Amino acid sequence: MKSIMRRPAFAFYVGVLIITVPFFTLFILLNGPDLSEERILNQKVVELYARLKHAEMLNLERRSDIFHLRQHFGTLLNAATKLDNVNSSIRSGISNLLKDSQQLLAGIQGGVDLQLPSIHHFLPHLLSSPDSLSPSIKLSRGRSGVTMVLGIPTVKREVQSYLMSTLQNLIENMSPEERNDAVIIVFIAETDSEYVTRQAADIENQFQDHINSGLLEVIAPPSTYYPDFDKLRQTLGDPLERVKWRTKQNLDFSYLMMYAQPKGTFYVQLEDDILSKPGYIETMKKFAYKQISEKKDWIILDFCQLGFIGKMFKCVDLSKLITFFIIFHNDKPVDWLLDHVVQTKVCRFDKDPKDCKKRKDQVWLHFKPSLFQHVGTHSSLKGKVQKLKDKQFGKLSLHHPHKNPDADVKTTLKAYKGYTAVRAYKGDTFFWSLLPQPGDILAFHFHNPIIIERSGNVEHPEDKFFNTSVEVLPVSYSEDQIYPKTKDGFLVVGQFKESTGVAEGNVSSTVGYVKVMRLYVHSESDRWAILSEIHIQPAENKMGIFGR
Repeated sequence: MKSIMRRPAFAFYVGVLIITVPFFTLFILLNGPDLSEERILNQKVVELYARLKHAEMLNLERRSDIFHLRQHFGTLLNAATKLDNVNSSIRSGISNLLKDSQQLLAGIQGGVDLQLPSIHHFLPHLLSSPDSLSPSIKLSRGRSGVTMVLGIPTVKREVQSYLMSTLQNLIENMSPEERNDAVIIVFIAETDSEYVTRQAADIENQFQDHINSGLLEVIAPPSTYYPDFDKLRQTLGDPLERVKWRTKQNLDFSYLMMYAQPKGTFYVQLEDDILSKPGYIETMKKFAYKQISEKKDWIILDFCQLGFIGKMFKCVDLSKLITFFIIFHNDKPVDWLLDHVVQTKVCRFDKDPKDCKKRKDQVWLHFKPSLFQHVGTHSSLKGKVQKLKDKQFGKLSLHHPHKNPDADVKTTLKAYKGYTAVRAYKGDTFFWSLLPQPGDILAFHFHNPIIIERSGNVEHPEDKFFNTSVEVLPVSYSEDQIYPKTKDGFLVVGQFKESTGVAEGNVSSTVGYVKVMRLYVHSESDRWAILSEIHIQPAENKMGIFGR
């Protein structure tokens, strides 16, 4: 029986999460189908309470804005009434306007003799430009009122960028409902306009649907937001380059938090080189509402044991953090400052460190197992290599076995140890190849349509297929063929993208019946390559490579 497929679809996913995790058992125990109506109602009340606190924060900010407007407006009008060259009728009109405005704004907040410090007291260079806090680039549909806001700062990395794989992973591990109740903000923390524009365009091209839906936003700061880094004080005995790096990180986190604060109830700080577990949004929400329902006065909910990854805050608390980070932006790293904030709030000077730790543990709550894992090895600090792994994240399932029908698997790629294509096809393991060379192929001669679920692996996110085309061999050729044809008769229906290592798309019906599908390597690679799943389905099902 010949292999038959009219309109196959394909998508090769690289470096995305493939995992079986034990936390689902906990999720069922805590929030399974035995939920009573009373518990459901209680959870709704907790959610409304959290949203109310967020609304109160926004209301307070608007009152503050009006108060400052009243100050400036009153000063302006008072000055205008004293101008000598203004005739009496205009002066009278200004006086009436001043009186009306004072009545309109009266009672909002009395007294103008005192003035609280603002961001300009600690970053005075911002006064040199009126647009120093306005994003230089902004891709946004203005989504707000969500439960979860995820902030991802990213910078130009000299060796390896993980951003696209991180975004793909975060979005894939959300349900449709979670995507409607969240915002992911990518903060491109660079001032090179050419790089920022190119990076924003790459994100927009890869995730256009999610930008259009409002799930994904991209912003970048103006160059005037940053001070002259060459004039920073050298603190903690660090070299100037390290002081610049950690100072900029403090300012980056502050900018991102300021932008994110009005958009949702909770804010989670992430990084651009991480993996997440499926259902992480719902898990975080449940854990947060549980603490609120139990009347725990938490400051931080921690979903990863490393650095600043996976730290959740109430958006109403971000103003305190932002202020602290900005005041001490030149003094210490941001994760140290975060610890100082908590310590200042709860620890006593007349008690020992053990007492302080106990108090901190009451407001800085850790969720286990961790929901996020760090995968990057090259830091944004030049020359720094960090192989940090969160042991609480658990072991990852590196492949999904599938029962596939009989077929011939042919490849010129050299397998590493026992990670062969044939064993991967049988579902025994994943396929792990040594350095791909130009002309290498991995071909599947099948009787039933074949699905290769993913290229790449979470434990080895850099081992991907690059400059590799997806090709099919049809039973016959139609006259209106739209695809390029190779010398040996294959049609090139797709290509791996260099930025993400992903190839996806649909094969036109003009291709007709397909009997062979292959991956063809066009150039030498300096990295190995992995296929985590090979899955064949019956002919009546759609052929493709799908993310889970």
